[in-house]
Formats: sequence, C-alpha cells, structure tokens
Amino acid sequence: MIKVDLITGFLGSGKSTFLKKYASYLIGKGEHICILENDFGAVNVDMLLMQDLLGDHCDLEMVAGGCDKDCHKRRFKTKLISMGMRGFDRVLIEPSGIFDVDEFFDPLREDPLDQWYEIGNVIAILDARLEKNLSQQADYLLASEAANAGKVILSHADAATREQCEDTVAHLNRALEQIRCDRRIDPEKDILQKNLTDLTKEDLEEVSKCGYRLESYRKMDLENEQSFDSLFFMEEKIKPEALERAVPRLFADKSCGEVFRIKGFVKNGAGQWMELNATQDSHTMQSVAVGQEVLIVIGEHLQEDKIREILKEEETCQS
Repeated sequence: MIKVDLITGFLGSGKSTFLKKYASYLIGKGEHICILENDFGAVNVDMLLMQDLLGDHCDLEMVAGGCDKDCHKRRFKTKLISMGMRGFDRVLIEPSGIFDVDEFFDPLREDPLDQWYEIGNVIAILDARLEKNLSQQADYLLASEAANAGKVILSHADAATREQCEDTVAHLNRALEQIRCDRRIDPEKDILQKNLTDLTKEDLEEVSKCGYRLESYRKMDLENEQSFDSLFFMEEKIKPEALERAVPRLFADKSCGEVFRIKGFVKNGAGQWMELNATQDSHTMQSVAVGQEVLIVIGEHLQEDKIREILKEEETCQS
C-alpha cells in the first residue's frame, strides 16, 4: 500500500517550506515519493518551487485548478488512479491554503483507491503569529485543517512571543468549538513548536509517524459562501522595488479587500527571477532559478481594479 500524507496549512503558514524539508528527509531515507500539488487556482506557484527536488526518488504532479469543486474532486481521483502503478512508497499532497480536508479523505475511501493507498499522516502547519480577527469562514478552514491532524506545527515560532503562541493555540481551540468538534489541541502532545528551517531529523521522523485523527464537525459550504478569492495578475512587468512598495499598501488599504497573502515572481533588472512571498506580518523577496511571470493575491472580497491601480501607481512612481 502507498502511504499518503496530507500537508495542510492556512494561507502563508509555510507549508511549502515544510514540504521541501520533509520531502528531502524522506528522499534521504531512500523512499520513492511523489509530491502532488492539489490547488484550486489556475496557476500553481508552489509547483515551480519544488523543481529542485525532481530526481530518481521524487516526481511532481499537479491537479489543475480553474474548475468547480466537483470537477476538481474528479480530477484529483483520476490523478491518483494514474499514479497508482508507478511504484511510489509515499505520496505527499500539498493542497491550496483554502482547502476542505474531506476532499482528501473521501476519494481515498473509494474503489479502486482504497485498494492501493492508505492514509499515513495529516500534518497541519499554523503560523504562531496567527491573525486575531479572522472571518467565520477563515476560522472554519483553520479548524477543519487541524481537526484531523496527527501533528500541528507552529511555524515562525522564532519570531513569535510565548504569549502569541499561547493565543494562537487558544484561537484554534475556539475555532474547533465553533464548528462543534470535540477535539481540543493539546500543546504538549499535539504541537511541535519550532521554526521550520530548524527542524531536525528527529523532528521529521516524529512527524512522519504522527498519523491522523478522524473527527466529526459541522460542515460549512464555502463554495456558496464565496468568501475566498484568488486574483491572478499575469505579465504585469512590475519591477521588484516597485512590488516591494506596493505590498504593504495592498495589505493596509481595505478598499483592496482583505488581503491574506501575495505570492509570485518578477524579474529584476539583470533578468534574474525573484520570488515574492508575503503575508500581513512579513514578506520575503529572494532570487530563484525558475519562475513564471505571475502575481497572485489571495484574500476575501478582493477588488481587482483597486489592486491593479496600486500596482500601476508604484510601477510608474519615481523612486
């Protein structure tokens, strides 16, 4: 049986950073793995960031987005069927940061996938500096992703105070209570509080055996709520320095909507790809070998015209 691990994480939590470290650890142990990017978006930036893992022991696959939820579930199941005979020891699934976990469990219980695959671990990545004033829909996603987790990893713990970490766990447990889930996250047993880049082999071995929980809770129809948006800005030709100026404005200006995360790639003056990954609390701009000219803004009730206006203003602004 092929083990399947699900790595969830609310927007900007660092699940792609964790995934790269976890995958490298499994490859180092000699496992033949496949990373399956399961994203509702039309463009998958994270897929590009995994390219350096490709090799004899690691394949990459993607379930294309840009369709409704039922269609996406069919594509997900079809992809797993096509992968079933390729000799993998383990499949790592990284879904969108706005993901209903039942989309993972349900297909694996169906024929023929239940004969080829077994659920290994559910790992939830949660930013220790969690935003306090999340919407009801955001709290639902946060709780539903953690409810079944064998381990919750508090990321960015090095940048958070003890009080912030405690508040984040308390927020998570309140969110579980709101969806009528009986589970409460125990900081001693359920949480690994560590900066993702500092995870040791012992930490990763523990995570690789953490398992999962089956919990019931009240469902929310996110599709009908139409809460989360992903806007794609293709070939904007914005310079990195202009994007650096635009990012804090996009988070601060509520006429843009409630921006949760901004990610994508731009080229600098030397033609080098630069990767942007930004949340309300922090953002990075670093050089990468491979990119695609796209900027993705994720949030609630986003206003495309206003966001585009700010990007254009900063691009035309004289520094």
